[in-house]
Amino acid sequence: MSGPVVHIVDDDAPLRDSIAFLLNAEDLETRTYEGAGLLLGRSGELEPGCIITDIRMPEMNGLEMVQELKRKGVLHPIIVLTGHGDVSLAVQAMKAGVIDFLEKPFEDEALLRAVRTALSESGNEASRHKELALISERTEQLTAREKDVFKAIVAGDSNKAAALRLGISPRTVEIYRANVMTKMHANSLSELVRMALLIERS
Repeated sequence: MSGPVVHIVDDDAPLRDSIAFLLNAEDLETRTYEGAGLLLGRSGELEPGCIITDIRMPEMNGLEMVQELKRKGVLHPIIVLTGHGDVSLAVQAMKAGVIDFLEKPFEDEALLRAVRTALSESGNEASRHKELALISERTEQLTAREKDVFKAIVAGDSNKAAALRLGISPRTVEIYRANVMTKMHANSLSELVRMALLIERS
């Protein structure tokens, strides 16, 4: 294996194999693991590339694995796969250093896009500053209420929880949420969370 390798960690064999098949069809090298322990057992000799992991797995979940990899000094970009309702776990994972998360079921193209981004992560400081300036500019265009909803979404609140926290109806939260996505030019929840974390870390 000479190019980057996509390491796929999932206890769901059909999903694991279908992701590997999809990536192999795009000429990407893959290596699959049935659980976090198997990947961690190779942490000292992992081929360069990125890691895809399910957030919910028996024995050790994806978030715990991310934290363990960090402790071991493994710097591979990580993408987590989440089930419906696991947004707060995904937000925690992104705060722990994950670069993206995808909610199942996801489109093949969304996964390929996330993998290509992960493999091209260059840590270019100049482009990061430019991106941060752009995000800050967009945030300034949000109304006070939209900023409240933005914070609630990024905290991992569901529409219902955000509605309770802000004293408005879930339907109103949905409308504000759509406005926030549009004004921030975010195509997905993970993009929105990533933007918030960039601002938080600046």
